[in-house]
Amino acid sequence: MSDQAPGSPAHPDGIRLQKVLAKAGIASRRVAEELIDLGRVQVDGEVVREQGRRIDPETAVVHVDGVRVVLKEDVITLVLNKPRGVLSTMHDDAHRPCVGDYLANRKERLFHVGRLDADTEGLLLLTNDGDLAHRLMHPSYGVSKTYLAEVPGPIPRDLGRTLRAGIELEDGPIKVDSFKLVSAMPGKALVEVVLHEGRKHIVRRLLEHVGHPVEHLVRTAVGEVRLGNQRPGSMRVLNRQEVGSLYKAVGL
Repeated sequence: MSDQAPGSPAHPDGIRLQKVLAKAGIASRRVAEELIDLGRVQVDGEVVREQGRRIDPETAVVHVDGVRVVLKEDVITLVLNKPRGVLSTMHDDAHRPCVGDYLANRKERLFHVGRLDADTEGLLLLTNDGDLAHRLMHPSYGVSKTYLAEVPGPIPRDLGRTLRAGIELEDGPIKVDSFKLVSAMPGKALVEVVLHEGRKHIVRRLLEHVGHPVEHLVRTAVGEVRLGNQRPGSMRVLNRQEVGSLYKAVGL
């Protein structure tokens, strides 16, 4: 018995669904069969409860508990904690430090998702998933980005309200999703800014516009993917939940 729609046919020459799930690291084959029985697996948007269902991992879109599963073995997404002074390019003719230096020993052909300016540290996604990268960079999907900025203090109590309401920059209006004071020191403050804009130097420009020019800036999150305590210059592979959250954020 299957809930699969007639418009999404099985692939008789494909691979059994439970084997695909096991190979993707979701669960053992036995547990994968239980997930299918419970209706927790979707293929191309339809629930499948048919054991032994065969699919093509190259073309099928599979979700478990609503989280997209990466089926292609050669697809990978990484987080680099980009250090200050490193350019967001794969090669620099002037031989300045760049992101490509960190990928020299990797076999995959990876590219960075968006950019961080040389003076900004923090989370930079690297992937060979072209569809994911394209959507993450496209402004219409509005994936949130979180930054910690050290700025001159003190911070006016109404600054968050001002930034959430929106201000006008030379290239158009900008408003933040959230703004909060993390800590305050004599003459300095640490603030968290969350926005979904991707314009060049946008965090620096908006904070300078309101009288608090950035002295130190770190991107700590993209969507639900967080930098955590990852050390500068290090890379790590995103786990299944993190990749799934990115797919969900851009409608894949």
